[in-house]
This record gives sequence, structure tokens and C-alpha cells, in this order.
Amino acid sequence: MLGALAAMSGRLPGQYKMFVVVGLVAAGFYLPGVVLGFRVKARQKAITHSLPDALDMLVVCVEAGMGLDQAIYRVCQELSQKDPILSSELRLLTLELRAGKSRREALRNLSSRVGLEDLGSLVAMLIQTDMFGTSIAQTLRVYADSMRTKRFQMAEELAAKLPVKLLLPLMLFIFPTLLIVILGPAGIRIAQMLSGMSK
Repeated sequence: MLGALAAMSGRLPGQYKMFVVVGLVAAGFYLPGVVLGFRVKARQKAITHSLPDALDMLVVCVEAGMGLDQAIYRVCQELSQKDPILSSELRLLTLELRAGKSRREALRNLSSRVGLEDLGSLVAMLIQTDMFGTSIAQTLRVYADSMRTKRFQMAEELAAKLPVKLLLPLMLFIFPTLLIVILGPAGIRIAQMLSGMSK
């Protein structure tokens, strides 16, 4: 529409109309996908950040004697203020379970909606636990420990990258200032001595 309006408007010179129309059509074609990609990545990052805490709460609820469906609903309620994105996904999972879908199908829907590798492996573990009848609490505890270790390793990796990222600001802003402060008085003194000697 914007391209058509730009083509019909008389304000643009004729030689620029084609470029403007093509640019607007390209922006209309690619911009929604780019914006959607940024929003998906931000949502996945928020879920990745809040998943270890949710797992710890899920472990506590299951070990306290709740069933898995009740524990998921309880975690969903507890996370509604702190992590609303993960809470909304867990609420959808709970609603699907209440609507009559099997736990396996609802968990697979959660994994496909979010599209995270960590959540996908958690869903696969829960489905296998449900199929083979092993302890859900023990499985969740092991996975929560691995998620906590992974989060700690990611924090260590970010801390290790920090000196490299700080190198450029240090060279551009801090080192020149330090040189001016340290060498400035000495330069002024030398200039005064040279001017006194020339007299």
C-alpha cells in the first residue's frame, strides 16, 4: 500500500519512484519476519533464564507429594509475577491437560511452541519417565542439577569474555585520559623549562 501510494504521489520525482516502491515493498516483505525473529529470540532467552528456577520449584512440589499436573499448575501460579512468559506457557500446558489431551501430547505441544533445546530434552525425559514408570522426582532433580550447572558454566563463559570486551573501551577512553593526567604536568614542566632556557 505504501509503495502504491508513493508511486501515485506527485511529490516524488519520476526517476526515484521505482526505487522507493521497491524499497517499501522489500521492507514490507522482510520487516515482519525480522521483528518476529527478534521477539522469538527475546522470548526464548527469557524462558531459558527462568527455566532452572521453575525446575527447582517443580522438584520441590513433586517431592512434597503433588502429582506432576498439580505441580506444573502450582509452579505456573508462583511464576506469574516473576517470569510471566514461562508462566503463560505452563498455563497453556495446564489448560491442554484439563481439556483432555494426553500428557505426552501436551508436553510435545509445549516443546514445539517454545522451540528450545533444553525444554525439548526436559519434555523427552518426562515422556520417557511417564512411559517407563520411573520416579519423576528423581528425574527432575537430576535434570535441575544439570540445568543449574549449565547456567553456572554460561555465567563463567560470560565472565571470561568480559576482559576482551572491555579492551576497546579501555584503549579508547581510559588509557588516553590516564596518559593526559600522568604526563600532562610533566609536559607542562618540560615546556616551561625549555622556554626558560631559550630566554
